[in-house]
Amino acid sequence: MGWIGASLESIRALQFRQLLTQAITLGIILSTALMIWKGLMCITGSESPVVVVLSESMEPGFQRGDILFLHMSKDPIRAGEIVVYNIKGRTIPIVHRVVEVHERQITGELDILTKGDNNREDDRTGLLYSPGQLWLEQHHIMGRAVGFLPYVGYFTIIMTDMPILQYVLIGSLALLVITSKE
Repeated sequence: MGWIGASLESIRALQFRQLLTQAITLGIILSTALMIWKGLMCITGSESPVVVVLSESMEPGFQRGDILFLHMSKDPIRAGEIVVYNIKGRTIPIVHRVVEVHERQITGELDILTKGDNNREDDRTGLLYSPGQLWLEQHHIMGRAVGFLPYVGYFTIIMTDMPILQYVLIGSLALLVITSKE
C-alpha cells in the first residue's frame, strides 16, 4: 500500500487551508476542461466535437481507436462524406459514410443513407437504424469528420471495456492534485 498509504498520510498532514486550496485547484482544472469542451462545441457546431471509432466498420479509411474531429456546417450533406450520427434509443454514435442523399421536393429536407466502408450492406439493411426507419434526417447527424488522429482513442476504448480503470485513474489524478505541495 506504499504509494496510496503515503498519499493518505500526506493528506492528513495538510493543514485545512492547504487542503482547501488544493480542492479549489482541482475544481478549477475540472471547470477549465468543461469550458474547453463547451467552447469546442460552439466553434464546431457539433454536440460532440471529438469521437472515437469503436469498430472496424470503417476500415481501411479509419481504424478502431482513431479519434475523429467533427464539424457541423450549414452546407448540405453530400454522398461520400463521413458523418457521425445518433439514433434515438442508441447510446453510442455511429461513424459511417454517406452513400445516398435524396432531397424531398416539397420540404427540401434531406433523406440520408449511410454505410460502413467495411460493411457489405447499408445501415438500414444492417439494422443500425431504428425499426421501420429507412433514412436518416439532418437532425440525426452529429457532425462531419474533418480530421483524425490514428489510434489515440484506444485509451478510451480500454477505459470503456474496463470501467474500474476510470475510477482508479480519476481517483489517482485527484489524489495527486490534492497532495501536491505547490
